[in-house]
Amino acid sequence: MISKLVTILLAASASMLLSPVATARGDLAAGQAKAKQVCAACHGENGDKPLQPEYPVLSGQHADYLSKSLKDYKSGARKNAIMGAQAQSLSAKDIEDVAAWFASRSGPLHVKRH
Repeated sequence: MISKLVTILLAASASMLLSPVATARGDLAAGQAKAKQVCAACHGENGDKPLQPEYPVLSGQHADYLSKSLKDYKSGARKNAIMGAQAQSLSAKDIEDVAAWFASRSGPLHVKRH
């Protein structure tokens, strides 16, 4: 019984690790380059130092969240004049790359507490 449970847990863990949902699908180097061109002026070079307090920290956010947000700004489903204009310049690949890069960065959720 226990060995069957262990086998099931190992199989489930392996499928999660190999799942495209479990990992960011973008190219990190391309995402970093695009983020420096498009995002850095308002969100900081690494997405962790926004220009204004109302601008979000992007580093450490989930890639799926960032990707959906950018797609929604691009389509107009999510409204913001600045972000809508910025998202228009991004291809679908750019969006995945930028989302993956910011997700790979340390953010507020990764801050060590002393």
